Amino acid sequence: EVPIMDGSSAVYCELLMQAGLQRQSAPRRRIRILEAIEIEDGPKRARLSPSDDKFLTLNARIEYDDSLIGVQEMALKLAPGMFARDLAFARTYGFARDVDMLRSMGLARGGSLENAVVVDNGEVMNPEGLRSEDEFVRHKMLDAVGDMMLAGAPIAGIYEAVQPGHSINNLLVRKLLDTPSAWCWETDTADATRIDARRSAAV
Repeated sequence: EVPIMDGSSAVYCELLMQAGLQRQSAPRRRIRILEAIEIEDGPKRARLSPSDDKFLTLNARIEYDDSLIGVQEMALKLAPGMFARDLAFARTYGFARDVDMLRSMGLARGGSLENAVVVDNGEVMNPEGLRSEDEFVRHKMLDAVGDMMLAGAPIAGIYEAVQPGHSINNLLVRKLLDTPSAWCWETDTADATRIDARRSAAV
């Protein structure tokens, strides 16, 4: 894995923005969702469905019995600039009660208050506190953006999830790629006729 830094994507996002943009010789392509696919795993659920624009729209809901988090929901259309402004700063998080269990499994060995938000019985243990009250659900959406990119290109569609996480997102991407009728390649130069033709061919 890449270095965890502060548990968010802020540093990487800043460095990429400093590097700037360079025009490429080939048109950018994306994955257009043509039909809905869904994965369920106990209380966890993740779904991709078609949209009418070229962006990824995210809708996520999390629920914990800890009073600090409770229920958090957020919806966001990933238009240019939105990731950097609304998601990149959100840090990964965990619960103090789970630390010993995770370390016994060989996980979270490098975890600390420097690179994660740690919650303990309704309180944030990090001295600096939260970066936003809904930092938890924002980080889940940040994770989803990265996980969906494992499909091989940006996705034009709607992502909806309840209790999302890397594991169910991974299953969702695998199911997408294993379902050729559910998606097609699309480029920025593609007009509506070409898109409709691809949709018809995929059905």
